[in-house]
Amino acid sequence: MAKVVFVHPDGRREEHEGSDGQSVMRVATSNLVSGIIGECGGDLSCATCHVFVDAAWAQSVPTKTAAEDDMLAVTAEEPTEFSRLCCQIYCGRETDGIVIHIPRIQR
Repeated sequence: MAKVVFVHPDGRREEHEGSDGQSVMRVATSNLVSGIIGECGGDLSCATCHVFVDAAWAQSVPTKTAAEDDMLAVTAEEPTEFSRLCCQIYCGRETDGIVIHIPRIQR
C-alpha cells in the first residue's frame, strides 16, 4: 500500500491509500477525489486526469512517454514541467506519500 496526498486548488488536502501497481488516477476515482475525472479509464486518451506532481516528488515518477507528452498538450489548464497524467503514475514503495496537486479545471 502507498499513500497518495491530493492537494486541491483551495489548499485542502486529502489522503488515500493505493495498492502497489494501482494508478494514482484509479486511487482518485475510486475515492471520488474531485477534480480528477479519468474519463477514458486510464487508456491515455483523454487528459482528464492531468495533475501537477509536487516538485519534491518529481524525480520519483518515471519519465513521461511521448504519448503522454502529446496528451498533456491538450489539457484544459496550461501544463507545466510538473504536469503529468496520473493514469501514468503508479503506487509503490517509491511513490509512497507522493503529493499530487489538482488543477483548477479539467475538460
